[in-house]
Amino acid sequence: MNRQGLGYGAAAYGLWGLFPLYWPLLKPAGAVEILAHRIVWSLVAVVVVLAAARNWGWIRTLGARRFGLLSAAAVIISVNWATYIYAVNSGHTIEAALGYFINPLISVLFGVVIFRERLRAWQWAAVGLGTAAVLVLTADYGRPPWIALVLAFSFATYGLLKKFAAMPSAESLSVETAVMLVPALGYVVWIGGGTFGSEGTGHVLLLVGAGVVTAIPLMLFNAAATRLPLSMMGMLQYLAPVLQFLIGLLVQHEAMPASRWAGFLLVWVALVALTWDGARAIRRRPVLETVH
Repeated sequence: MNRQGLGYGAAAYGLWGLFPLYWPLLKPAGAVEILAHRIVWSLVAVVVVLAAARNWGWIRTLGARRFGLLSAAAVIISVNWATYIYAVNSGHTIEAALGYFINPLISVLFGVVIFRERLRAWQWAAVGLGTAAVLVLTADYGRPPWIALVLAFSFATYGLLKKFAAMPSAESLSVETAVMLVPALGYVVWIGGGTFGSEGTGHVLLLVGAGVVTAIPLMLFNAAATRLPLSMMGMLQYLAPVLQFLIGLLVQHEAMPASRWAGFLLVWVALVALTWDGARAIRRRPVLETVH
């Protein structure tokens, strides 16, 4: 096992898991204003990284198809980011964590619907448990857990588009944020600058920092992905929602009645089944893993 790669991966997912501690610091800015600044400053941060590496040759290989896929991905991830920021800043961090817990189950469903994959028995069991969990949580919340569902479906769709685009994360993020730059700047101008110039220097630095906190875990993820097998990266992905859940429960003191615990337990059992089945499949037949 590559210890350095494991450290990079744990750091990346750990930082993503700590995001619920950062976005509340940006209040009184609303979710859309924070999103706009995140897009603008993420573009600045990733351009600095690419410039430092003198990595511009990929622009010649972009092409119309790849640009179209990344443009669609830009819209989808913007919906994801806005929903997540709204969730964290409105007291729904645990529901946001749920979205990333069920995301692997949505990806399995996409495999069936889009790629016509045939699921094994344990995969079907995991999907069934995940569906039961959503029904239990719908009864608990008195509504469908729409925040979790939007996050899960948007992130799974984003991953699908990125798979088709087949471009490394830093380069693709630069295209995605560039695509959304005009709407983001337009929104900031439309609200008269919002809180950017009215809440002091510290607030300005925190808004600018939204780009940095987006870029750093991305770079760490890239470093991990080149050193670790995909199976290990798949295991590490659960670190982020676990931390988000714990922050919502222990730091932000969100309610967790018994019925909500029941729904989450069903999700966790589904993930255990999915992970165990995946590990068993890997042991049964050697696979060649390609790291991008």
